[in-house]
Amino acid sequence: MRETPEDLKELQALLDASLARSTPHLRSIVNTERTLTAEQLTRVLTGMCTLALSTVTAKGEPRISGVDGHFLRGKWYFGTAREAAKARHLAARPAVSAAHMRGEGLGVFTHGAVEILNPQGREPAADWPDLLAYFKDFYGDDAFDWDDEVVYYRLHPHWMTVYAPDFAKLTEPPRA
Repeated sequence: MRETPEDLKELQALLDASLARSTPHLRSIVNTERTLTAEQLTRVLTGMCTLALSTVTAKGEPRISGVDGHFLRGKWYFGTAREAAKARHLAARPAVSAAHMRGEGLGVFTHGAVEILNPQGREPAADWPDLLAYFKDFYGDDAFDWDDEVVYYRLHPHWMTVYAPDFAKLTEPPRA
């Protein structure tokens, strides 16, 4: 867990506010018995988590693709090739939706806007060196041309909810 107490407090406030302003239908599915606290969520979302990421084309058409998501400090981080269609979409329209699902046991649904962490020709985010060290440690120092080949994003969520009917099952060690 890389979250500070302040990160957990902010994430919990987001989770609570998001659920409170959700529709009655969603609240009938995701409720206090079938969700996770911020602390539980950060214990479950470790390493790489595949995200279904939704962007919008210039014509307003939705596009969905898979990305490697990393949940750090209460936010999703992901990258793509600088020339990828999703990179063009995000540069013009930074609003996104993302979902991480593990069968019927976990669903994390997020809406927000992305920030480019390592823009070409401009100053990177202040925490980019630490994030880059994390990504290089995870993928390998020579996995990419980190300066020119990939662009990384931080998803700033304005809404996030978690469906998890059984936290204990999510934290059980895998069976041999």
